[in-house]
Amino acid sequence: MNLPNKITISRIVLSIIILVFLVMPWSEVGIKFKEILLVGKIVVNIKYIIAGVLFIIAAFTDFIDGYLARSKNMVTDFGKAIDAIADKILVNGVLIILANQGFISVLVPVIIIMRDIFVDSLKMVSASKGKVIGASILGKIKTICMLIGISLMLFYNLPFEIIGIPLADILIIGACILSVISGCQYYFSIKPLLLENEKE
Repeated sequence: MNLPNKITISRIVLSIIILVFLVMPWSEVGIKFKEILLVGKIVVNIKYIIAGVLFIIAAFTDFIDGYLARSKNMVTDFGKAIDAIADKILVNGVLIILANQGFISVLVPVIIIMRDIFVDSLKMVSASKGKVIGASILGKIKTICMLIGISLMLFYNLPFEIIGIPLADILIIGACILSVISGCQYYFSIKPLLLENEKE
């Protein structure tokens, strides 16, 4: 297993740690995370700050493994598959927890997960016909917006919350919109292949 793939595996492990950390009923084992009152009425729970730091580290490994794989010519089919799995565990898992704990609307993970299922299905069809669908620019922008948005959400949208700019919400909602648009792009790029048998 090459270095980029090892980094990807570490992201999966770290993602699971983040998810367990966020859903763990700490109070039942006698652990209470400190809450800090900041400017105005902003109350910050240290638990989410810790999760935010871990999330940023995990998100950064996504950049590192991709960069190393391309620059060192270490791109493998296993790496592509495990990288996609790692991304979904990290992003979709945290989105579900944030929705469950009232930080974001439940529609966000529903839209993102439905889009992922839709696009993955299209990719399987295209692969079976010998065509590889690469990631679109909108898809990459969506990912960047989502990673930054989730990071800010875990940090209570600071420092933007202080000046009344809901940047975390804007980025996450924007990522949802871009995910739908990029999903449509994937569909139209493969539509001719889907209609091949019908024409015959």
